[in-house]
Amino acid sequence: MEDYHVAKFAQHRGHELGLFAIYDGHLGDSVPAYLQKHLFSNILKDEEFWTNPRGSISKAYEQTDQAILTHTPDLGRGGSTAVTAILIDGQKLWVANIGDSRAVLSKKGQAIQMSIDHEPNTERGSIENRGGFVSNMPGDVARVNGQLAVSRAFGDKNLKSHLRSDPDMKTVDIDSDTELLILASDGLWKVMSNQEAVDIAKKTKDPLRAAKRLITESLNRDSKDDISCIVVRFKG
Repeated sequence: MEDYHVAKFAQHRGHELGLFAIYDGHLGDSVPAYLQKHLFSNILKDEEFWTNPRGSISKAYEQTDQAILTHTPDLGRGGSTAVTAILIDGQKLWVANIGDSRAVLSKKGQAIQMSIDHEPNTERGSIENRGGFVSNMPGDVARVNGQLAVSRAFGDKNLKSHLRSDPDMKTVDIDSDTELLILASDGLWKVMSNQEAVDIAKKTKDPLRAAKRLITESLNRDSKDDISCIVVRFKG
């Protein structure tokens, strides 16, 4: 199991922040463990966070990746995806991601994907422009240089020249139609559509039980990957 997560509320400069994240590691758990400890604090210590959240989140992703790569020879060898969600005063949600961990919002019962799956086939041009290649050998999954099944990641020193680590970002206002947010690693999304996940989570009022139901359902559908899941329910 190489997944790490964050799910907490914090007071910061007179504001209430909800901080939620899934980090799905590969080649060991040192990079997701580092992200769990440092990524949110790196975002929030940036002076511009309150005036320019997009810039602060983007900058912190990049600086955290650089710190991982230069920290020790061992740390940067492994890698990790990230999907982070910051809820400001229960009103505004900022979602960022690199890799294939995903965030899905439910609005009036409809699933809205808030992140972008960074897969080698969809970003083949960027990988090849950086001197890398995409291969389905070994196996049937497209991989960067035949090794990594995501096209953006933290760490991965040996492949870094062919990978991106800049996040995609979306923001949304939380209104009375917004019911819940699901964050999960790809072990869930490989066996379940966004709408199926929303439908299952909506049936259970308690968010912890909803997250457990989603994981149980993924296992029942024979998911073979690590599965981590967070459900955030809005008051509405």
